[in-house]
Amino acid sequence: MHISQAFATRSPEGSEGPDAGRASRRRPARGRAAAALTAAVALALVLTGCGGGGGGDSAPRTAAKTADVDRVEPLAAPPAPKLPVTVDSADGTEVTIGSTDRIVPLTGSLSEIVFTLGFGEQVVARDITATFEQAEKLPVVTRAHDVSAESVLSLKPTIVLADTTTGPAEAIDQIRDAGIPLLVVEPAKELADVGRRIDTVAEALGVPSAGTELKERTESRIAAVQESIPDHKGGEKPRVAFLYLRGSASVYLLGGAESGAGSLLEAAGAVDAGKESGLDKDFTAITSEALAKAAPDAILLMTKGYESVGGMDGLVKIPGIAETPAGMDRRIVTVDDGVLLNYGPRTDRVLAEIVEQLYAKGGTGR
Repeated sequence: MHISQAFATRSPEGSEGPDAGRASRRRPARGRAAAALTAAVALALVLTGCGGGGGGDSAPRTAAKTADVDRVEPLAAPPAPKLPVTVDSADGTEVTIGSTDRIVPLTGSLSEIVFTLGFGEQVVARDITATFEQAEKLPVVTRAHDVSAESVLSLKPTIVLADTTTGPAEAIDQIRDAGIPLLVVEPAKELADVGRRIDTVAEALGVPSAGTELKERTESRIAAVQESIPDHKGGEKPRVAFLYLRGSASVYLLGGAESGAGSLLEAAGAVDAGKESGLDKDFTAITSEALAKAAPDAILLMTKGYESVGGMDGLVKIPGIAETPAGMDRRIVTVDDGVLLNYGPRTDRVLAEIVEQLYAKGGTGR
C-alpha cells in the first residue's frame, strides 16, 4: 500500500502518508490486497476525524517544531516555465502540458513539490493531505481521500497532478475526458524516490533546471543529517518499530517491510524492528507476540496517532507495548502526520527529527 499517502492528514493524512484510501487504477494482486487495508485505514480516519482523542501525557515531543515542519521552503528564484512539454504518465499515456497557470495537485506530497519549486501562486486547490501552512486556505477537492471530479473541473485547471493511488478511477477518467492534462506520477516509498519524483514534477511544469536544483538541495541536506548520526556503541543499532494508531477507531497496526518507514529508519542508523522480525507485508495487527518478536528499543509514531490513544499513558496500555524495551523506557519518536512519509523536499527535516529524538539519550541509540 502506498502508505505515504495513506498517512497524510494526512497519511493516513504521509508517508506519506497518510491520499490513502484511494483505489489504484491498475495494480497487481498484491497492490489490490494492500488497497483493501488502505481503505480500512481511510475509513478509520473518517471515523476519527483523522486523529483526535487525547488526554493524559498526550503532548508529542515534536510539538515545538510543528510550525517549522508545516511550512515548505520554495526555491529562491525558479526559472520561467518552458512550455509546452510532453511527458509520459505512469499509467501509460502521453500528456502535453501547455500552461501552469492553474495547477491542481491531488496528493499532499505532490503539492509539497509544486510549492517548493515555486508554483504556489498557481495552485488553485489541494487534496486533504496537503497540510502545510502555505496550502491550508486552498479549497479541498477530495472527499475522505477520494477525488471529486466535479470540484476539480469547476476550478478550470490547466494541469492536474495525481499518482497511481489516486482515485476513484472514474474521477480520473472524467477529468481526462474533459480535456484537462492529467499526469499520473509513481508514488514515493523510500528515500531513493525523492529525486525521481522532483524531476518528474519539474519536467511536467517546464522547469527541469529548477528540479535539478531542488533535488540537489534536498539530497545534500539529507546527507548532512546522516553525517550527524552518532556512532553506535558496540556496533549495535537501535531497533525501531513503526506503529500506525487511531485509538478512537481501535486501529492498532505494526509496520512491516512495506510500511514505507523502513527507508527512513535505516537512513537514521536504525533497524526497522517490524521488518527485521519477519513481517514482509505493509502492516499487521498489533499483538503481544508480534511486539515481543520485534522487541523495539523505540517506537516511531505519527503525532495524531500518538494523541489518539491518549499519549504515553494510553500507548503503554496497548497489549504488548509495556513489555517491550521501548515501552519500559517510555521511548518514542513522533513526527507530524502530514510530512512523515512524503519523501520529498522536507524529508531532511523529518530525518533530522527522527535522529534528534532517537539519540536523545547521549548518542547510544539505546
